[in-house]
Amino acid sequence: MATIKIKQVRSRINCPKDQKRTLDALGLRKIGRVVEHEVNPAILGMVEKVKHLISIEK
Repeated sequence: MATIKIKQVRSRINCPKDQKRTLDALGLRKIGRVVEHEVNPAILGMVEKVKHLISIEK
């Protein structure tokens, strides 16, 4: 299955609590952290929710 790399590029300060929880669920806790996930509908939904805080590499 395909994988994507997700990198946090903006701060989570002043973000709503649900967006902070989404970043935690993705494994992103600090700016510059990169995680790799398999592509599935759940991950893509989380990425869509916090797309203004992250960058995506395929």
